[in-house]
Amino acid sequence: MRDTDAVFLQFYDALRLPDWFGWNWNALSDCLRDLHWLPADRHVLVIEAADEVLPGDASGQHALFTCLLRAGRRWSYTGKPEGIELGRLVLVLSCDPASVAPLTEQLRSYLAETRSS
Repeated sequence: MRDTDAVFLQFYDALRLPDWFGWNWNALSDCLRDLHWLPADRHVLVIEAADEVLPGDASGQHALFTCLLRAGRRWSYTGKPEGIELGRLVLVLSCDPASVAPLTEQLRSYLAETRSS
C-alpha cells in the first residue's frame, strides 16, 4: 500500500466494501466500524508489512492506523462471566523484527490520541 488510493482500493477489494464507500478516511473508518454487509460474524484483518505502509506519508499513516485503532476498539473483545470472547474484528499488523519496536511506539502514540478524542 504505497499511496492512499492503493490503501482504499485494497480495503475495498478485500472487504468488499459497500457501494456507498466514499474513498476517504472517514468512509473507511465508518465501514470498519460497521461490517454489516459481510456474511461472517467474526473477522481477522491482516496488514502485512505494516511498517512499509504509505512510505513518506506521515499524515496518511496516521489516518490509516487511527482508523484501524478506532475500529479495533469498536469491536474489541468483552469479558463474560464464563471467560473472554474474541471480538468481531481482530487486527493483525505484521512487520520485520527490526520494525517491531518503532511500529509499536507509533501505534501507542496514535492509541493515546484516540483515547483523548
